[in-house]
Amino acid sequence: MLVDLAYGRTGLAVELPADRTTVITPTVRPAVPDEMAELRRALREPVAGPPLRERVRPGQTVAISACDGTRPQPRHLMIPAILDELDGLVDLDDVVILVATGTHRGNTEAELRAMFGDQVADRVRIVNHDARDPDSLIWMGHHGDGVPVWLNREWVRADVKITTGFVEPHFFAGFSGGPKLVAPGLAALETVLTLHDAARIGNPKATWGVTVGNPVHDDVRAIALGTGVTFALDVVLNREQKIVEAFGGDLPPMHAAATRAARRTAMRPVEAPFDVVITTNAGFPLDQNLYQSVKGMSAAAQVLKPGGVIICAAECRDGFPDHGSYRDVLTSAGSPQALLEEISGRAVTVPDQWQVQIQARIQIAARVIMRTSFLSGTELATAHLEQTGDISATVASLPGRVCVLPEGPMTIPYLAKD
Repeated sequence: MLVDLAYGRTGLAVELPADRTTVITPTVRPAVPDEMAELRRALREPVAGPPLRERVRPGQTVAISACDGTRPQPRHLMIPAILDELDGLVDLDDVVILVATGTHRGNTEAELRAMFGDQVADRVRIVNHDARDPDSLIWMGHHGDGVPVWLNREWVRADVKITTGFVEPHFFAGFSGGPKLVAPGLAALETVLTLHDAARIGNPKATWGVTVGNPVHDDVRAIALGTGVTFALDVVLNREQKIVEAFGGDLPPMHAAATRAARRTAMRPVEAPFDVVITTNAGFPLDQNLYQSVKGMSAAAQVLKPGGVIICAAECRDGFPDHGSYRDVLTSAGSPQALLEEISGRAVTVPDQWQVQIQARIQIAARVIMRTSFLSGTELATAHLEQTGDISATVASLPGRVCVLPEGPMTIPYLAKD
């Protein structure tokens, strides 16, 4: 059987044995006929609270938080929909779009234009959040379970604060979107490090689809509620990254409604674990680097037998990447077990250790083979990973039942008994 994997911009076709292969994809949901109309509906008919326009007074300043370039958020639609709704109330000179980079690199001018569209880029000021620039941050006190919170100064000082995102299962925060567009998106490095410390990441409830009782999401939610969000707008996307439903309004009920919709679309039960799981990181822009591809590995690990094999197809055009600390941490010990022990024993959180912690936990229980176009086998070996140039041949050499997640973490399988 021929299976098309989401890989880079073009995809990757692999031939797999039909008699022992199960393909798991998200529930098929068609895009709404008019995406802008759906966004306007969410802004005017919120899940909870008054419409956006009734929350804004003439002359106020507005800050809009949006995902960075590693996320497939339809910013080119969501931001114009908000600006149209605010037309006549606020001057565009009083609006700033803040790219919620968290600890990621800032997006380039060309990337920002691709993300938001030339019309927005030419009319509205767009600023990459910088978690490492103390001059751009302001102290907001402790929130949640003792989290020290610094947030983007422009966000804090805006009269109107609007989050925009998309909701899908997240491998340790439960679900994306909602409060994550405040923290870690617009937070200081120290805040992010606390939210991602070894104890929180190692908690069994810090996993796919869990928000309440998840120590990461509980603290993220507490920060957003404690520091204030005027209006929140999230969307749920289908496999073509088109909008199937939009949600707006007060942050907690809005995000709860969006997560319920995302759960119905993305989380699929299976009866028994598999010997081999083939996964992706959902193609571009999500598979730009190995760091992001840990999400695809984690999705596969949910239904893998102990000692099984994960094959992860991710283009990795941005390498490990070279920016940030992920590569240094990942290659700093001789084995996944040594990495996990080193991270768990640290008194101080190191940037990007959370991704390595989850990856090491997966690699201790499974053999992980990558299919990339921009990382060599030698480079991957430093990360305790293997490389294959031919997924079909690799699978043919492996015994047992095979599961395929063509969309990677856009589909989160789980054992029905759990």
